[in-house]
Amino acid sequence: MDILEIAEVVGILSFALSGFFVASGEKLDLLGIFIASFLTALGGGVIRDVIADKPLYTFTHNLPSLLVIAVVAIGIAFRLHRFSEIEQHRYFLFADTLGLVSFAISGALVGLDAGFNIAGVVLLSLITAVGGGVLRDMLINRVPFILTSEFYGTVALLTGIAIYIFGRLGWLGFVPITVIFLAGVLLRMTAIVRGWHLPRLR
Repeated sequence: MDILEIAEVVGILSFALSGFFVASGEKLDLLGIFIASFLTALGGGVIRDVIADKPLYTFTHNLPSLLVIAVVAIGIAFRLHRFSEIEQHRYFLFADTLGLVSFAISGALVGLDAGFNIAGVVLLSLITAVGGGVLRDMLINRVPFILTSEFYGTVALLTGIAIYIFGRLGWLGFVPITVIFLAGVLLRMTAIVRGWHLPRLR
């Protein structure tokens, strides 16, 4: 399994759990929970692959769907849906952060592989990281998480920039990407704890 596949698997697992938590908080039925989890975990990757003009990973491999089904089944079995105020719970925030950074990395790696410039790489990183969550939030008729949460899209953008720079310098081995991943997770969690936001227009 190469670095891109590792990032993909971590992102799918984390965002499937994130989608499960959101759907549970919205009191959706079982079908709604599955749909929300699938959209959150796989939607961004589908958009990424369409833009990069490559075979859709979600539709050419069985692993993504199996991972989402497994996460939802485990969530139901352990009654994770019973947490109150789930979107402020540490489990949701940590899972969503892991998915955000992992998919930002995988999107940037696909962009580099496709020969995109820095704008293309960073945009693909952002779309992969937030696309699934935006589709989920649109489905349940709420303001997308990216527009309201602390440093959410910013973390994806910074991760994409870092991957692009490291790629151009020839430093995209396992260790550098792990460092970028940990830095992205740390930045996002610090923003949550300290309540950092981008400036708002008054």
